[in-house]
Amino acid sequence: MNGKMKALVKHREGFGAQLQMVDIPHIKDDEVLIKVKATSICGTDVHIYTWDQWSQSRVKPPYVFGHEFSGEVVEIGSKVTSVVPGDHVSAETHLVCGQCPQCLTGNAHICKDTKIIGVDTNGCFAEYVALPASNLWKNPKDMPWDTASIQEPMGNAVHTVLAGETAGKSIAVIGCGPIGIMAAGVAKAAGASQVIAIDLNSYRLGLAEAMGATTLIHAGETDPVQRVMELTGGNGVDVVCEMSGHPVAMDQGFKMVTNGGRVSILSLPVQPVQIDVTNDIVFKGITVQGITGRKMYGTWQQVSNLLKSGQVKTEPVITHHLKLEDFEQGFDLMIQGKCGKVVLQPS
Repeated sequence: MNGKMKALVKHREGFGAQLQMVDIPHIKDDEVLIKVKATSICGTDVHIYTWDQWSQSRVKPPYVFGHEFSGEVVEIGSKVTSVVPGDHVSAETHLVCGQCPQCLTGNAHICKDTKIIGVDTNGCFAEYVALPASNLWKNPKDMPWDTASIQEPMGNAVHTVLAGETAGKSIAVIGCGPIGIMAAGVAKAAGASQVIAIDLNSYRLGLAEAMGATTLIHAGETDPVQRVMELTGGNGVDVVCEMSGHPVAMDQGFKMVTNGGRVSILSLPVQPVQIDVTNDIVFKGITVQGITGRKMYGTWQQVSNLLKSGQVKTEPVITHHLKLEDFEQGFDLMIQGKCGKVVLQPS
């Protein structure tokens, strides 16, 4: 397909982005061209938009960013057999090598040569995106476009929560950004006995409650560790899902987890974190896990099944729908923490 399309471009090294008309991408033999129906803003996109220290060291403007989306296949390469025009799809955003020890042993989500769509390559904040067919996930045609667009970040929540035993366990979700909000819903659906949401943002705590959190703790008003101990009879929670990346909150997570418990960390701290390894990890005998991305493609199957079952709802977490042209409003909402997921519609 030839022609021009609207796209949100990280146009320079610095704050912001720019809506531009760019060439519709041409596909290779193993690629697919997708008409983007919905694309959602991720925390990573905010890092790029605000041009923080991480993005300065990673991305190379100018390029089209964005990586969460849903859309319709409109053109396929000559070697593609897995999808056909008209299929509704989303995409696994990790582009992996397929040859390293991790890829060859079923752990492609931690491929040492991973590239990320919309970070290391052109992304989906556009009317069209071209991607390898091997990265596509086919969606039911009755799945709403906005719901389909947030399956990738929901996969992060699912991977974090379900990285160990969950049913009957008490779970604390520290950090109620959009993925933390979804994690509350996933934990409840997976049979957690308590789902404790912890944050400094009252609005987002309310969204976590709507998703299934049973107890809310405003960390600016209540000592989270003390309150968790009260809720658990002095034992601490079985599972901590760390979504905040804040050094103080992370330390509190290790202090509130019970002996023999689990701390699963999805967050990306931007500064060193001081942890009492002796008393809060070794003597407690806990399991500490780093969580990256989604298992390819086991987590996608779990996400799809949870959504199909209706046990996890997306309505509470999708708070705003905007045109692509209104991207500044969407990013402002994200920066201020006054939203859940913001979905942009290119067309």
